Amino acid sequence: MTDKKLRVLLLCAHPTQYSSPMWRLIAQRPEMDVLVAYCSLRGAESHIDPGFGVEVAWDVPLLDDYPWVHLKNRSPRPDINTFFGLVNPGVWPLIRSGKFDAVAIFTGYLCATFWIAAVAAKVSGASLIFGTDAHNLNPRDQRSWKIRVKRHLWPRLFRLADIVIAPSSGTLAMMRSLRIPSERVLLMPYVVHNEWWSENIKQVDRIVVRRNWNIPADAPVVLFCAKLQPWKRPQDLLLAFASANVPGSYLVYAGDGPMRSALETEANRLGISDRTRFLGFVNQSTLPQVYCASDLLVLPSEYEPFGLVVNEAMLCGCAVIVSDRVGAKFDLIREGKTGFAYPCGDIGALAKLLQSTLSDRDALRQYGECAKQRIAEWSPQAYVDSFVAAIHRALELRNSANRRNRPVSKA
Repeated sequence: MTDKKLRVLLLCAHPTQYSSPMWRLIAQRPEMDVLVAYCSLRGAESHIDPGFGVEVAWDVPLLDDYPWVHLKNRSPRPDINTFFGLVNPGVWPLIRSGKFDAVAIFTGYLCATFWIAAVAAKVSGASLIFGTDAHNLNPRDQRSWKIRVKRHLWPRLFRLADIVIAPSSGTLAMMRSLRIPSERVLLMPYVVHNEWWSENIKQVDRIVVRRNWNIPADAPVVLFCAKLQPWKRPQDLLLAFASANVPGSYLVYAGDGPMRSALETEANRLGISDRTRFLGFVNQSTLPQVYCASDLLVLPSEYEPFGLVVNEAMLCGCAVIVSDRVGAKFDLIREGKTGFAYPCGDIGALAKLLQSTLSDRDALRQYGECAKQRIAEWSPQAYVDSFVAAIHRALELRNSANRRNRPVSKA
């Protein structure tokens, strides 16, 4: 055994309210010497979010209490969502001179900087760790040719990693289907900062929040919390809510985006505008109020690799209904206990679930309690432990490979 700290680089596209608390926890581990490298400071700095359609800067600390650097983006058209939108050549000398034991990449592979970093790690002899939150090969735009390309390329892509990190058991199953060796795949649960949520929940007055929404204190409330974009399918929930027609129930949309105007028009046409609330963009510090004042979260997405709003809602005691395309269903939805899953796009099935859950307040409360118990186990501590384990396993595999490849000396 050695007291030498593990020197690890975490390469990230930009700071987020989900990842920054995890980096703080990892930095606190005595065996870790970490450096976070950001390709962009979007999120920590104000920017126009194309999904929300408004100017966004998260109102919680994102850059405190862990070491980080900002790598200059040389792209002529900076964009975290395009391949040549992130071109950070400074990652090459950083890795080549940094003497890192491991490089963990969290940018996704569809950006130039990922490949610069991956090659630098290989050349430098550092273990390479990356993964995906996908649980199937389906792309967001549903183009079939992309599925064929992924089926051919993804096995080769993920074999480049010493360790593939998988945020859900759905991703683990997909890696098995791609024939990635099981010893090189490790579950690292996709989490939020449970402790932050627990502390902030204590400050919420549910009755006051509902009064501000002009919703009765005892009314069953359904929540949609996401960007109002087509692949999130917010219109499915609106139609199902109208069809379920549970007396005294309300529907709340927390989020903004290009579909807002059409949804407001449709609520009017369906005759439910008086029971529908559109809150617009809600920043991080206000989200506990939104969840705590609701009873049931619905996430009807047709493309949702995981869905961290499920974690947030469950921490606040909400039951959850998700479509079968939502990755969180694999680990967080226990059918009939913490919530339910239904076939994506089946508005009739969703309406029946709304009718049964909203009509039984005792059962709804019980689902919420079970949700809180389940999410307590899906914790930041488990995330950090898994990350440290991934590094140790990557180093063990690398050392084992080096021993096998070492020439045998002749007597």
